[in-house]
Amino acid sequence: MKIYIRNIVLLSIAISFALLYSCKKDDEDNTPPVHETTPYNFVVPQGFPTNLNIPTDNPITMEGVELGRYLFYDGRLSGRDDADSLMSCATCHLQSAAFEIGPNHPKYTDGHPYGLTGIKTPHFPLPLFNLVWNNEGYLWNGFISKENTALGIPSYGIPAEPQYHLTNIESLVWMGIVAKHEIHGTIEMTERMIRSIDMYPPLFEKAFGDRQINIDRISKSIAQFIRTITSSDSKFDKYLRGEENLSPAENRGYVLFQTEEGADCFHCHGSLGNPLMTTNQFYNNAKDTVFDDPRDRYGVTKNPIDHGAYKATTLRNIELTGPYMHDGRFKTLDEVIDFYSEGLVYSEYAHPLMEKLRPPYGRGAELNPGQKADLKAFLLSLTDETLLTKEEYSNPF
Repeated sequence: MKIYIRNIVLLSIAISFALLYSCKKDDEDNTPPVHETTPYNFVVPQGFPTNLNIPTDNPITMEGVELGRYLFYDGRLSGRDDADSLMSCATCHLQSAAFEIGPNHPKYTDGHPYGLTGIKTPHFPLPLFNLVWNNEGYLWNGFISKENTALGIPSYGIPAEPQYHLTNIESLVWMGIVAKHEIHGTIEMTERMIRSIDMYPPLFEKAFGDRQINIDRISKSIAQFIRTITSSDSKFDKYLRGEENLSPAENRGYVLFQTEEGADCFHCHGSLGNPLMTTNQFYNNAKDTVFDDPRDRYGVTKNPIDHGAYKATTLRNIELTGPYMHDGRFKTLDEVIDFYSEGLVYSEYAHPLMEKLRPPYGRGAELNPGQKADLKAFLLSLTDETLLTKEEYSNPF
């Protein structure tokens, strides 16, 4: 009898273990597999800052960058597939022009390029390289920044929902799709079009774990690709790395660039310790006396000191990114140098760094023709031919 009872107990225990194992196995079988992506090996160039602007909810992955590169160049991002209705990020941000529009683009006129429907942009486009180091805000006025807690844009018909934040490069993507002066489409049109293209569902699955296609993922993947676009291989970079020497004229121009008694460029555009060639800060650079642009820095901060202030753009690849200033008023680099030499105009909002404007300094740096030529020679040494031809940034189609 005791043996019988013991066997019953052992059998019960065995059945219990079997049931537990079965349940555990069923639970394991029902657990969705963890989606694994390949981290993008982002190498910070020698001498560059290590403070990268990469949101925690959108790490850079090989799969995300691959998808983003296709979308960046795909004219069907407009939500349309007619030949005369295609427009993508790459339409106005050309690799051959350092990911800016350049002066010879068919969509450029009078300092203000125009979008798909012919409406001109309020400001001249900024180049899309080295943006991963910008922690101060995007656009000429810094409207897109980590400090902007607003959601959506009512005038664009965009609701106040989390995917429509205004904090980073991701924001620039969906804004470009709906802006009247850019693609002038709708979120729904773009989502529907991308879903209908056979190549994309598998790419979204690789990047995000399933085939769902929405504006959040479209924006995130394009932003990932843009963050990889870096410029760090100009002649000046090679000089800093000890690989090449500057010419006598370039070297003299560099001295002018770096000194207050010279051209005094470095305060706003970076010294030897800042190879980005910009502080990414905002300055009134003494080019106007009337300030009626609602999209200047004051339009963001409402601080009176910011009237007429705009981002100090990077001087990298400056040879390729004309015309210059927020409104494209200067067509050539020579005109820009002339302006800073003797064209400054006084206003109470001119930034204190424009000190050569005030007596006894006059109206600028007052460079002679030889100094102007030397400064230009140095600026031309900032052109990065590698950026213009690098295959991983090129059109994948």
